[in-house]
Amino acid sequence: MQIRPAVSADLEQLTDIDGTITSINYIHVEKSGEGLAQSWKLDERPLRSKLIEPNAIDDDTRFSMKQIVNGIEEGMMLVAEHEGVVVASLIAQPQPANSTLRLIDLRVDHDHRGQGVGSALLLQSIQQARDLELRAIATQTKTNNVSAANFLLKRGFDLAGLDTHLQSNHDLVKESVTLFWYAALI
Repeated sequence: MQIRPAVSADLEQLTDIDGTITSINYIHVEKSGEGLAQSWKLDERPLRSKLIEPNAIDDDTRFSMKQIVNGIEEGMMLVAEHEGVVVASLIAQPQPANSTLRLIDLRVDHDHRGQGVGSALLLQSIQQARDLELRAIATQTKTNNVSAANFLLKRGFDLAGLDTHLQSNHDLVKESVTLFWYAALI
């Protein structure tokens, strides 16, 4: 396995990475209280049926990838290559206004998960953030992606907040609340 900076030719291979989310659990978000006295309780619960969601790269992420790889925007994009095939990628951009590195996307092909590839990519982004003297790495996940939440927790990220309206006015009902994560570096 080789980890290296992405080049333009890699962009076409990224759609071949099977980023499917599979889970038998989700993170249930329960709201109580009103106004400024609101509180939230999160706990992992079983799904009624196994989740299998394709998790394709969205247009905004694809655009950011092209901009970073072609040197138009500041950021980093790494790929992990196995036997000449790209099997994982990470894209991140520094956010100077709040001194963080925003982890936009980290995906590992379904067949290569659990082998440390995602951790290796994340460690390189942490080193990059430290080299830039940034205070933290920030990212977000959805409550239906328990694997991503557990991955981040095991690697020192703290759950910093949630948004029940980021994708729609009904994210809480749809059980697809956005969770915000930070890993402090200094």
